[in-house]
Amino acid sequence: MASPFKPKPSPTNTTGDNKPVFKQPKGLKAGFRRPGVKEELHKINERITARMVRVVGEGIEAGVYPIQKALEIAKAAELDLVEIAPNVDPPVCKVVDYGKFLYEQKKKAKEMKAKAAKIVIKDIRFGPHTDEHDFNFKKNHAIKFLQEGCKVKAFVFFRGREIVFKEQGEILLLRFANELEEYGKAEQLPVLEGKKMQMVISPKKK
Repeated sequence: MASPFKPKPSPTNTTGDNKPVFKQPKGLKAGFRRPGVKEELHKINERITARMVRVVGEGIEAGVYPIQKALEIAKAAELDLVEIAPNVDPPVCKVVDYGKFLYEQKKKAKEMKAKAAKIVIKDIRFGPHTDEHDFNFKKNHAIKFLQEGCKVKAFVFFRGREIVFKEQGEILLLRFANELEEYGKAEQLPVLEGKKMQMVISPKKK
């Protein structure tokens, strides 16, 4: 005789401690892991262990909440609760689509890497006896380079016994940096390397 049919119990939407139960993070398919993303990159939803958290997010009333309340806020918005600053007290959690959040983080990192790779250094060469006309001509070129976002490496090259004029070369470079102060900032004082004294000037942030 066949056993009587027993309906399976309906899944509950809370855990034993009354925390809302979250399914797979929004934006990520079940069983799918994004390449290069570690599983523990961020604590999300029930993985967050702090009792109190500071909640932020678009359209969310920011504030400090018990973790249970924070999870309820995220669930009501049909989003995830992501711990973005675990080392402060209380930890900061953002209500966000976790899949979208990971994508934006990866995009920002890629943009920063590309920006760093695009830094261009332009050379400006002087002699220890550079005259005023040549100095101003090269200064105008340096201004243009700095305005374009390039770094400027200014150096004085000493030929043969001209090395005795190294102090004169240092004064020239310091004057050069001073007159470019509106457009850039020297990374260090002039440095003598062999027969060349140089300094690098970085463009001012806009």
